[in-house]
Amino acid sequence: MTTQNPLLDTDALPDFAAIRPAQINPAIDQLLAGYRDAVAKVCDPATPHDFAHVIAPLEDWSDRLSGAFSPASHLHGVADSPELREAYNAAIEKLTEHATELGQNRELYAAVKAVAESDEFKSLDAAQRTLVEDRLRDFKLSGVALEEQARSRFKAIQTELSKLQTGFEEAVLDATEAWTRPVSEAELAGLPEQARRMLRQSAKAADKDGWLASLKPPVVQAILTYADNRDLRAEVYRAYNTRASDQGPNAGQFDNGPRIDEIMALRHESATLLGFANAAELSLADKMAGTPERVIGFLEDLAAKAKPVAERELGELRAFARDELGLDDLQPWDVAWASEKRRQKLFDFSEEDVKPYFPLQAALDGLFAVAERIFGVTLRQRDGVSVWHDDVRYLDVVDADGGVLAGVYIDLYARNGKRGGAWMDVCRNRRDAEGRLPVAYVTCNFPPPGDDEPSLLSHDEVLTLFHEFGHGLHHMLTEVTWPSVCGISGVEWDAVELPSQFMENFGWERAALDLFAKHWQSGELLPQPLFDKMQAARHFHAGLFLVRQLEFALFDFRLHRDFDPARGASTQETLDAVRQQVAVIRPPDWHRFPQAFTHIFAGGYAAGYFSYLWAEVLSADAFAAFEEAGIFDADTGHRFREQILAVGGSRPALESFVAFRGREPEPEALLRSYGLAA
Repeated sequence: MTTQNPLLDTDALPDFAAIRPAQINPAIDQLLAGYRDAVAKVCDPATPHDFAHVIAPLEDWSDRLSGAFSPASHLHGVADSPELREAYNAAIEKLTEHATELGQNRELYAAVKAVAESDEFKSLDAAQRTLVEDRLRDFKLSGVALEEQARSRFKAIQTELSKLQTGFEEAVLDATEAWTRPVSEAELAGLPEQARRMLRQSAKAADKDGWLASLKPPVVQAILTYADNRDLRAEVYRAYNTRASDQGPNAGQFDNGPRIDEIMALRHESATLLGFANAAELSLADKMAGTPERVIGFLEDLAAKAKPVAERELGELRAFARDELGLDDLQPWDVAWASEKRRQKLFDFSEEDVKPYFPLQAALDGLFAVAERIFGVTLRQRDGVSVWHDDVRYLDVVDADGGVLAGVYIDLYARNGKRGGAWMDVCRNRRDAEGRLPVAYVTCNFPPPGDDEPSLLSHDEVLTLFHEFGHGLHHMLTEVTWPSVCGISGVEWDAVELPSQFMENFGWERAALDLFAKHWQSGELLPQPLFDKMQAARHFHAGLFLVRQLEFALFDFRLHRDFDPARGASTQETLDAVRQQVAVIRPPDWHRFPQAFTHIFAGGYAAGYFSYLWAEVLSADAFAAFEEAGIFDADTGHRFREQILAVGGSRPALESFVAFRGREPEPEALLRSYGLAA
């Protein structure tokens, strides 16, 4: 069967060149049938209720199923097409129904519970015990205790939510790709050459002459930061911030507003069926934070420290815009542009100044060199691996003894059919019994190279690369062989960003930058005066950045915590209240950022966006250990690899942190990283 359908060969690397949309559902159907047979055998009274006969087969079939679907899901994100979208949506519906059926199977629950209550349980290793405990928790969160009617309703909700969330993400992609605007030569004023090249490439891809603005994030960022033409900035800002909504140039065409209302109502109903007061409480059932009060307290405490700083920063920016730029009415589409002008004035520094020192390949090589010094691993490109686009590369992760530990696909350039943003995902889990190594996808949306110039990254983009590869290392350096708790799997959602945010810190260190920050033409190292300016500007507008993150986090959490079925989602009302509390920049009434907020309405961050800031406490404190010992200290790196990366979700994240740091996390390092420490 694997020769007929490449998706069924889940031990080998996926044969992306051979995968067709028509193969997705036959593969899923076949594996679901096998999975159901395995569950029936587990539930058979004659089957021993021990780890080997209950938990191990469930892990095996779960891994086969995710291994088959992973390439299809990945292609949906990086090479979308109408045929792929149709097949993906059908498969997602089947997988969602299957997951709910499993979670509500009382005979299966009884079998797992019997393992937990057996004498054998105490003799299991930590990863195996966590597997059993996590499965029992997941049964409860899947409605296993619900009586009929409620159980059927819960199952129907999960299926409908899956459809709505997929539809939300697809609407954002469609809205992003639906808008373009020709840009005249006069309107290019202020744009650096790399940005102009992106606009030329956009026009060329659309078979047009000249320059074309699009809503791809690198293009939007370049225009809002550098374009001197205010009307162009305003038009791009409006189009980008009304995507998939009832406002803007494509008003109503891809509107996610009704989907938000439906998603929120169904999430709330689902949570209350399980006995939670709201979806926020349900979200915290498997997170470190524990209670809504603790989350809100954490965010509001940060807001109290950040908002006064942000207000001062905005006041200074308004005065600068008035006195230096002739702008008496600073608008949201002016903020990035005016900020860049002020940063250049204050620090004689611009992101454009450092881009020639960050050619993408050098940044990638530098990232690998950092990983080698800290964790003792090297990355070696392997040719002849089937990929989904010519830009994609596959690399083996090689340990100090020369043995291959893992693999990673790297796909770094923006293009049509690829969703925006940057992410890491799982391709293959580690399975020692099958001799299978963990494999990750690392995906970004950086500007592609030009005809005579490589892709040059901003420093922020370098940090993004380090961030996503940090997630990848968490997966690739796992020593746990049970898929549900290896790598990033099973890690509390508000701790899963620890390795990724930790890796970003190396992008600020001179010793790390010296490994790769070299001029793409001359080979000159990043000059010390330029590095000093970059460091001096590091905390520029840190308050404004932090209150924006707090706005996202509080909006997400309160939307889920305060949902009232009688009133509906109250999306704009909730957002307005949050902005009143923490925001200092108030966007126009037509602004519709929630309609494109895929993290919480289509991703895994529902009532969990606070996790980025929560994990920053952990990551900043973890990096402080390297600052104390030396940033490339091998012993500290070995301890981080052993106590954080290797154990994955096989034990609580707090235990892993304490094992590495010798104590619980402290917030001072986070405040220092934002320049807000007292």
